[in-house]
Amino acid sequence: MTEREVLLEIHHLKAYFPVKRKSMKEEKKVVKAVDDISIEIFRGETLGIVGESGSGKSTLGRTILKLVEPTDGEILYKGQPIQHLKGRHLQKYRNQMQMIFQDPFASLNPRMRIGSIIEEPMALQLTLSKEERKKRVSELLQKVGLPEDAMYKFPHEFSGGQRQRIGIARALAINPEFIIADEPVSALDVSIQSQVLNLMLDLQDEFHLTYLFISHDLSVVKHISDRVAVLYLGRVVELGAKKELYANPLHPYTQALLSAIPVVNFDEPKQVVPIQGELPSPMNPPIGCVFHTRCPFVMEKCRLERPTLQHLNAQQQVACFLYD
Repeated sequence: MTEREVLLEIHHLKAYFPVKRKSMKEEKKVVKAVDDISIEIFRGETLGIVGESGSGKSTLGRTILKLVEPTDGEILYKGQPIQHLKGRHLQKYRNQMQMIFQDPFASLNPRMRIGSIIEEPMALQLTLSKEERKKRVSELLQKVGLPEDAMYKFPHEFSGGQRQRIGIARALAINPEFIIADEPVSALDVSIQSQVLNLMLDLQDEFHLTYLFISHDLSVVKHISDRVAVLYLGRVVELGAKKELYANPLHPYTQALLSAIPVVNFDEPKQVVPIQGELPSPMNPPIGCVFHTRCPFVMEKCRLERPTLQHLNAQQQVACFLYD
């Protein structure tokens, strides 16, 4: 078996945000949005990131792009550290990465025509003539399934699914290698979701793209991902190949998430994993295992020690004392 090439490495990444104090006497507090995450992303794959709202999914993506400065840890892109990059070196790094946002209408300038929106990053980053840029805009619109005359219209003249296609075309404008998709289909109808997901898969094959796909919808992640990382309170509690993780979830939190997926065949037996309470505050995460306050299998050790992510087999890693 050929060893896969690692495109992006993340080592012990943390992103903490200070909370404004009401008085000088009040203790300083921080929100631990990303709390010691270490993962690798291989060239050409789609790594799905799942978890509840507040688990740190979007912050992780924005920290990789340096839209959020990491508090600690290391990010390596093609083996080179990027956390200290500035100026043109940072710009060169960002040229290799683009982002597809959750709300396509909010991420498109309502005062600009579609052609100008897609052309703008080319004008800033690529040495192309006006005619070459216009030709590329036309080609990208065709790639995402929109007519050429779409370049002369404004964002409000399109449906949500069409606007997301425009967002994808803009992300491809400067030939990136790595794309972070932050809930790219959550605002779309179910029938449109499948069209956009299939489009992303086709573009991945054609342009040899690597995706970090962020979503709270496990059905969507199952459709598009090669591997899946499950986040809880800013930490990875399980990481594995899609097929193994969905067939045999190891962490109680992953089991609970999968048991909550609606079933089509009601005659098929389904095990429901009980999960109680709300997600704890990232300002005051539990001591020990971050999931122990809601876990149906909690042990005394879970309340005292924090489990680390360990390989249980060749395809799955889990942070849980049940497998010690």
